[in-house]
Amino acid sequence: MSDVEWAVVRQAFPTPAWMESRGGRPEGYCHRQILDAVRYLVDNGIKWRSMPADFPPWDRVYAFFRRWRDHGLIRELHERLRDQVRRAEGRDTGPTAAVVDSQSVKADATVKGASRGYDGGKKINGRKRHLVTDCLGLVLTVLVTPASTTDRDAARTMLPALREDFRKLRLVWADGGYTGHLVDWAARKLGLVLEVVRRGDDTSGFLVLPRRWVVERTFAWLMRSRRLARDYETLQTSSEALILWSMTMVMSRRLARRTTTRHQALARAV
Repeated sequence: MSDVEWAVVRQAFPTPAWMESRGGRPEGYCHRQILDAVRYLVDNGIKWRSMPADFPPWDRVYAFFRRWRDHGLIRELHERLRDQVRRAEGRDTGPTAAVVDSQSVKADATVKGASRGYDGGKKINGRKRHLVTDCLGLVLTVLVTPASTTDRDAARTMLPALREDFRKLRLVWADGGYTGHLVDWAARKLGLVLEVVRRGDDTSGFLVLPRRWVVERTFAWLMRSRRLARDYETLQTSSEALILWSMTMVMSRRLARRTTTRHQALARAV
């Protein structure tokens, strides 16, 4: 991270328990070094044991990753950065509309059979990532399931929690995989309008569809992180955490660019 980006991340950094006398002990390594190490792994797709010698030992970095995953700290950092990005774009932190979609990815041999499946539509043996994003493409919630899980079943798990977290949410755009009883169920149980954006019957090839392109762009952002090109994680919660780590990189860099641009504009004005 650059100094500007670290300043952005540090502002959103969750306060360690030991600093608030809630137990635990101080980190043995600099937080910036640890974060850089995790981001390096996500960005370059290396193995934990292949951590370069410039970073802290791999087992300490993995222990940090695991602790942040299990205690929800990476989710907290992600949410704080997302709120900053939305405010910087002149939007309220609570979205009123969202977009949902899924992505099937191949799973490595390290993924156990109980947490993997076969997506017959895309001919992929692995896992499926279900994302709900806001209209800026920022992730609101993520769920990783076996690839055999249907989009409708995953949505029935995600939407109630999403509705609980974002009270202002009223509209969700989706593709044809979410049609059927899910539309009526979302309206009746959650007060959500699930609007399906369909392709025309006479269209062929690639076509940019209204609203749906937002979540597709988010998947493209995630695929820049080589660790996410295939699912290597034994636990599904680890896969979800890595997606959040990847998105924190996207958001912190965006905020850092805005800060740098603002400072340059002020310098020219002076």
